Amino acid sequence: MIIRGGNIILVVCFMTCFVFQGYTQLVDKVIAKVGSEYILLSEIEEEFAYAKSKDPGVSDDIKCVILDNMIAQKLVIYHAKIDSVEITDAEVETQLDYRFESVLRQMNGDEAFFEEYYGASVAEMKERYRDDQKHKILAEKMQHKLISEIEITPKEVEKFFKNVPSDSLPYFKSEMEISEIVSLPLVNDVERQKALDKIKILREKVVNGTETFADVATKNSQDPGSAARGGDLGFAKRGVYVPEFEAAVFSLAKDEISDIIETEFGYHFIQLIERRGNSVRARHVLIKPEITQADLDKTKVLLDSVRQLITIDSLSFENAVKKYSVKSVPSYANGGRVKNQNSNNTFFAADDLDPDTYFAIYDLKPGAISKPMLITMPDGKKAYRLIQLNSTSKPHKANLKEDFDKISNFAKESKKNEYFLNWLKTKRTETYIYTDPLFSYCKTVENN
Repeated sequence: MIIRGGNIILVVCFMTCFVFQGYTQLVDKVIAKVGSEYILLSEIEEEFAYAKSKDPGVSDDIKCVILDNMIAQKLVIYHAKIDSVEITDAEVETQLDYRFESVLRQMNGDEAFFEEYYGASVAEMKERYRDDQKHKILAEKMQHKLISEIEITPKEVEKFFKNVPSDSLPYFKSEMEISEIVSLPLVNDVERQKALDKIKILREKVVNGTETFADVATKNSQDPGSAARGGDLGFAKRGVYVPEFEAAVFSLAKDEISDIIETEFGYHFIQLIERRGNSVRARHVLIKPEITQADLDKTKVLLDSVRQLITIDSLSFENAVKKYSVKSVPSYANGGRVKNQNSNNTFFAADDLDPDTYFAIYDLKPGAISKPMLITMPDGKKAYRLIQLNSTSKPHKANLKEDFDKISNFAKESKKNEYFLNWLKTKRTETYIYTDPLFSYCKTVENN
């Protein structure tokens, strides 16, 4: 047995390639049925072609593995439908947008090149993969439903640990836990008015018909995610946007243009493109007030004062987070404690940290706080950050005393994985499964 970290290892297989170029499609046929769900020969061949492109040495036997994984996938989807697992059009659209935007970024946003490469437009490819994306989300939701309430007791953790052979125990590097306060500078009144005056002029151009909304957005909007698409934000359901933006967009009639609104991101005006039930598709123009050096300096001074107050115990770090930190950073909801996205826990090895963070804390003692450091947020905003070193550990082999939380996570994921595998095994016996004689040589694939 080997301890594994991270999320549960999915048994179900989803198409790993976006579109495999060079695969010549055969005459298609249904080669498997799972309940009311079908698996096509072309699906198997496409996955095989992709595997072959990654490793030319793979044999045809891997098709059995592909088919077995697809049967597991279809089992989950079939029973998700039986259990009435709900999925909205907005969820599918959001995931499709993310998927295709990622591909376009690799092509420098060149949609003409995209169309030439794939032989279809972005919109056409979205429609082609809409059902695939829907099934993927459906399966993920079903799996989450099955394992989300699984908990683990301290005795189970101990039992799990005792069953791990000594030579399989991981060796943990020196690790540390950190907390943070991230504070954005306040925009001064002069720059706020400049931004407001500018967006008023741009809105007037659209309202008067001097320029189209899309042209104004493309040339002027400071939202990098939507400007290149003429301000188009795609479909979104309630709860996605910040409250001020959401209230405005959901109050609009089709093609109506909103008044200017202010959010934490800046000034906007919005146009509703389409409404689908509880989801809307809109476009917007964003103008951000400029942050001056003086604004940044004030924030630095403020955080330095906060640091002093925490150091002399006049203010707790957790209360300082509530009062001064940005609510949008993930650590805010955890009292400032930073989560390691690679391991899904709060422990960081030195190489897990970016250089600026590491050098800000490497010589601190536990409980000490770094000086305010200037950072760039994911959306491009400048901010200042305080980092507290909560704890450190020396390199060591895993043990229950020092690593109980980590081992508990391993044990819990193992328990979830085992439960899910058993669920799949049971459903295989309870669900009608047919496979074509073409795959009769596969030992792992059985008909009911």
